[in-house]
This record gives sequence, C-alpha cells and structure tokens, in this order.
Amino acid sequence: MNTQKQGEVNWKLLLICVAIGAVIWFIPAPSGLETDAWHLFSIFVATIVALVIKPIPMGSTAILALTIIALTQILTLEQSLSGFQNTTIWLIVIAFFISRGFIKTGLGTRVSYLFVRLFGKKTLGLSYSMLLSDLILAPAMPSNTARAGGIIFPIIRSLSETYESRVGDGTERRIGAFLVKVSFQGDMITSAMFVTAMAANPLAVQITQEITGVTITWGGWALAALVPGLISLALIPFVIYKLYPPELKETPEASAIAVEKLKEMGPMKKEERYMIGVFVLLLSLWIFGGNFGISATTSAFVGLCVLLLSGVLTWSDIKKEQGAWDTLVWFSVLVMMATYLNELGMIPWFSDLMGDAVGQLSWMMTLIILAIVYFYSHYFFASNTAHVSAMYAAFLSVIVASGAPPLLSALILAFFSNLFSCLTHYGAGPAPVFFGSGYVSQKKWWSLGFIISLIHIVVWFGAGGLWWKALGLW
Repeated sequence: MNTQKQGEVNWKLLLICVAIGAVIWFIPAPSGLETDAWHLFSIFVATIVALVIKPIPMGSTAILALTIIALTQILTLEQSLSGFQNTTIWLIVIAFFISRGFIKTGLGTRVSYLFVRLFGKKTLGLSYSMLLSDLILAPAMPSNTARAGGIIFPIIRSLSETYESRVGDGTERRIGAFLVKVSFQGDMITSAMFVTAMAANPLAVQITQEITGVTITWGGWALAALVPGLISLALIPFVIYKLYPPELKETPEASAIAVEKLKEMGPMKKEERYMIGVFVLLLSLWIFGGNFGISATTSAFVGLCVLLLSGVLTWSDIKKEQGAWDTLVWFSVLVMMATYLNELGMIPWFSDLMGDAVGQLSWMMTLIILAIVYFYSHYFFASNTAHVSAMYAAFLSVIVASGAPPLLSALILAFFSNLFSCLTHYGAGPAPVFFGSGYVSQKKWWSLGFIISLIHIVVWFGAGGLWWKALGLW
C-alpha cells in the first residue's frame, strides 16, 4: 500500500494512472459508442486507479479529473461542476458535521460505556456491547472510521490493556485480538444497515437513481437491512468466539471500569442532551419526513441548524471538519462522472454487452452470480468508494437488464458494498486502524474474513431474501 506523507505527490504512481487513462483514450471507441463517452470513461478509469493506489489525496485526484474533463471539453465547466449541486452529497456532508457532535460532547463514548456496564461481565457480552454501541451511533455517523476508530477502538484498547492483553508480549489472544476482530466486523455490518452509516452509501443511492430511476429512501434502506443485519450482528461475534476464542472468558471488572469511567465523565451535560434530542429528531424526520414533503437532506440541515443554534457545534467546528469537505469534493466529481457516463451512453452500452453474455440465465441466477462476483472483487480494492464508483453502476445495469427487480438489485449490491470489507485488512477505512493495532495477524485476519464473507452471503441471500419477499421487493 502507498505510504507517502499526507499531501505528498508520488509522481511514479501518478504517471501510471495518467498512462492508463491515455492508453484507453487513444484506443478507438467501440462500435456503437460515442467518442466523448469513451474519453470520459478513460478519465474515469484513471481516476479509479488513482483512488486505489493513491498517488495523491482523493480530493486532489477529483479536482485533477474535473479539470481535465473541462479542458478537453468532453463536458462544459457547468456540467463538470454539476455534482456539487447534488442533494444526496450534501446529506452525507452534513451527517459528517452532525457526527462531530457525538465526539465533541462525549455522548458517543458515554453510550459505549453504558453498554459495557450492562453487558460487560463476560468477554462475549463485552463484544456485543461494542456492536450495540456502534449500531446506535451508525445512523448519524457516516464516517465508519471515526465511529469505530475514534470511539470504539480507544475503549477496546483501554479494556485490553486493563486485562493485560498487549501487543508484542504474547498476550494478544488474552482478550484484545478477539475484541478487535469482532468490533471491526461489526462495524462493516452496521455500515450496511443505514444510508448514513458509510460515506459511499449515498453514492450507491445516487447511481441507482441515475441508472434505474428508482429512489432508495432512508427508511426503505433501513427496513430492508433490518432483519439480515441483526442476524449478522448476532452471529458474527459468536462465530469468532468459537473460531478465534479469547483466552479470558470472564471480564467482571469491565463493568466496574465502565462505571468508573462514567463517574469521571460526570452527569450528562446539557450539550449531550441537545445531541440526543437532535438525534431523535433526525431519525424521526428521516423515517417520516417524506410524508410531509421534507427530504432527507432538508432534515439533515434542520438537525445541523439546531446544533449550531444550541451551541453544541460552532462554525469553527464546521470549518475544521476536513473529512466532510474532502467528501464533498471527491463525491461530487465521482457522481458527476457516473451521471454523464450514463447520459453519454457508456453504461447502457456496457449493460447491453453484458446482458447478451448472461442472457440465457434467469434473473435470479444472474443476480446471485454477479452479486457474488461483485463481493469478492473487493480483494482488488482498498476503498469502498473506489469499488462502488468503478463497478456498482455496471453490475446494477446488467442485473436489471436480466429482468431482476431494480430496487432489490440495487439494495443487495449496496449492502454488499459494505459487507465485502470483511475480507481484507485494507478494504475499508477502519481496517488499517484495527489491523494496525497488531493484535491480529494478517493470515488470521484474511482467513476469518473469508469465513465471515460466506456467512454474510448465506444470511443476506437466505434470511434477507425471505424478508425482502415479505416486504414485496420481489
């Protein structure tokens, strides 16, 4: 993986990306495809490669791609900047700001310790308390790295060291390795359960709208993910407990530690109460607001205004939230390219091509086979966003062209766009945080990840399929 310093340009890798794009650019456009569509595709491919190997930061990559598109006049400058007007992008950006409130007020940490106090007397119960904390925070924290790495992981490390489970002295398996692996895998599941739980989820929603005309609502996504998500959250800690058991099975001191930490935090501050109120308000608006003509993005703006007016967040906090502004830039450019690849005919052309290849299969077989291929292709990606950007639209187009229900197809691929990060130690933002702690070896990380991937596929196609049938999705 690329390890250059923040902001430093790796010219060798950057030239590789440019060369890949240039080679595609100068290949004649395939029959039936406009030249502009092919040239935009060449820039898109170079951009995705850059997002994977990271010669420069993601935001810089996006700005470079946008500038080249405008300079080559594939699109006008107005068209190139159109992604910044996208309401879905602003939903995720504002959700980043709101998530800052959980961290700033300490409410996220308090929630975690409350669950530890309730369920932390046994190691398995302690692991479930981490997952429940993550599940509660997930709807309003789109950065799963901030959620898991900034709130959950510090608590895990503190508890592990309390029980004398440290890296490098042979005590990793005492408790630390188990908690690290369970919490990471749980974060991938909670990320799949809400539109606002992972930064690339709204990208899948937007692409679905562009390709199929189908709108995935916040409530619709959450309802569809509810049953398979809860089953996965219940199963995965138990499976890891059996396959990779901690040496320490009882943790009676954990509850006492949580009680002590909560005492140190003191009574709940008014800022935390405001944060709870805004969280409840947001969930209510996201679920029911559509009935009153209030969109999810408008709801997010309402929540942000309340936090600003109540003093929970300041404008200085907003300006400092680099992850949100970074997301606004790269997300806008990727959505713009995905939109115009579809409008210029690239996605329909590829859909027809692949549709002919799987034309003899039923839509159900096509959906299952391509969804599994999509899942395991994540071995080649170091980013959920890069993977969704590169493959989601194409796979969705082919599956829908086979006759599969568009909403069902889109949701399955969207759920898998989170779950497939279970596979490797580099496939999602939280992965380097947890793996980098050193508690779990790469061999064990990958082997457990593969087993968990099989469980996810069975659960989400099996129990999920029955649940989606009951919901009328197919």
